[in-house]
Amino acid sequence: MLENIACLSKYLIVIKTILPQKIVIECFTKNFMPLTNNVIIKLNEITTMVEDKSKLSEPEVDEIKSIFKELVKSGERYDVDEIEFWFKNEGSWQTREPIIRIANLSNYVQDKHQQTAHLRIMSDDDCSCGH
Repeated sequence: MLENIACLSKYLIVIKTILPQKIVIECFTKNFMPLTNNVIIKLNEITTMVEDKSKLSEPEVDEIKSIFKELVKSGERYDVDEIEFWFKNEGSWQTREPIIRIANLSNYVQDKHQQTAHLRIMSDDDCSCGH
């Protein structure tokens, strides 16, 4: 059975060829999270802050990381694909590499925050062992 998959930002389309004359097309809606106003405001700040839209400097990368850290610490969540889509359609970003870099930074910061948020450190005084 041959299978082709097209993954769009909001849909997943699967085309299966079962027999030479039978083709099955399935369409699934991907779960997505629209960007909140707070996230869009921060993306606009990034756009304003970056001087050369064709490449990111190290200080700009550090500032972008801190912007995403601030967002996730305040409880904001975002879909990385939606962030990439927003930068592609914003208008002033003509080069793909910095857009991908920003999306990767947003993914890294959000994943790191989610991993550390699950860890809770308990002091010796808080344990119930009786000592």
